[in-house]
Amino acid sequence: MSGPLDAFDRSILEIVQRNCQLKAEVIAEQVGLSASAVQRRLKRMREDGVIAAEIAVVDRKAAGNAMTFIAGMEIERENYDALSKFRLWADRQDHIQQVYYVTGSVDLIAIITARDVGHYDEITAGIMAQNPQIRRIHTNVVLKDIKLGLFVPVDA
Repeated sequence: MSGPLDAFDRSILEIVQRNCQLKAEVIAEQVGLSASAVQRRLKRMREDGVIAAEIAVVDRKAAGNAMTFIAGMEIERENYDALSKFRLWADRQDHIQQVYYVTGSVDLIAIITARDVGHYDEITAGIMAQNPQIRRIHTNVVLKDIKLGLFVPVDA
């Protein structure tokens, strides 16, 4: 990274996290910079990896994946090699949206989207078949989304 984020960078990030399609001129007006200065800052933050991706967020239900499951997975022993293998495998599984290595009663927490319970069963069968180091999966079914988001506060 080229240096710490200043107040202008943080303001720009607040704006583009809510709508990454805004033109530099609109952002510039909101933060008090020129459009070219906003473009330079956005370019730098993309190159530095501060802005990791700019994506369209698709409604799961509209895409035919109406259900969300939170899967807690136990790994055989403290098998760090298994973690890297699972990560590589999970990266290629689009229905596995997020995976966290955690403390507590399970080793991994995965957020998984599926058409229905039968489809989720197929996904978890694949997890177990392709990752024999996964000993057990504890499932929670999401009944209702209360809040969804990936917004990151960019405090000073």
